[in-house]
Amino acid sequence: MSNATTTRSGHTVHPTHQGLVQVHMTAQRLQSVTLLGTWASGIEALTQAVHSALGCMPPAQTGHATACEAGLLMRSGPLEFMLIGAHPAPDRVAQLRSHIPPEIGSVLDLSHARIRVQLHGARAVDALAKLYALDFRPAAFPVGRFQLTGHHHIPCVLHRLDTQHFELYFLSTYAHGQIEALMDVALEYGVELNGI
Repeated sequence: MSNATTTRSGHTVHPTHQGLVQVHMTAQRLQSVTLLGTWASGIEALTQAVHSALGCMPPAQTGHATACEAGLLMRSGPLEFMLIGAHPAPDRVAQLRSHIPPEIGSVLDLSHARIRVQLHGARAVDALAKLYALDFRPAAFPVGRFQLTGHHHIPCVLHRLDTQHFELYFLSTYAHGQIEALMDVALEYGVELNGI
């Protein structure tokens, strides 16, 4: 670690030798994460049930997301959706199961199993490109879309909010290691971490 490193509870800064901090990270536990899945012949019924339950049309393609009153609804695979809730929702699974019975699909609470890291700054893409083999050009990875990716066999959902602003979703089990990896790749640009 650099001599210029400063740390206090929940906040760490590693500026460059020139004093620059060009990557900012905030790590946070999620309030609510719910996975909604089905089998190949059930996606139409699941889509209709999710629409009925949440009052918004689910995204039609993997990598797309829709904001709804309950939170951010992502099409995380051909046969599944992931709902990132904006607020704690202890009854969410029961509410969704009332619309999505077992013959249509499954509803699984993953709130304990995911961590979100917000990453932004002038060199955010440069840092991320060291870890993830993705084409970050706007034509290939536009704002609003997300990619399923990972490194060292550890998966990550990478959501692009703006040109240099991303949200990364990690498995909680590996979150500290993934945050350390992000810190390492961002050190040359100067990095700040808030949160976990």
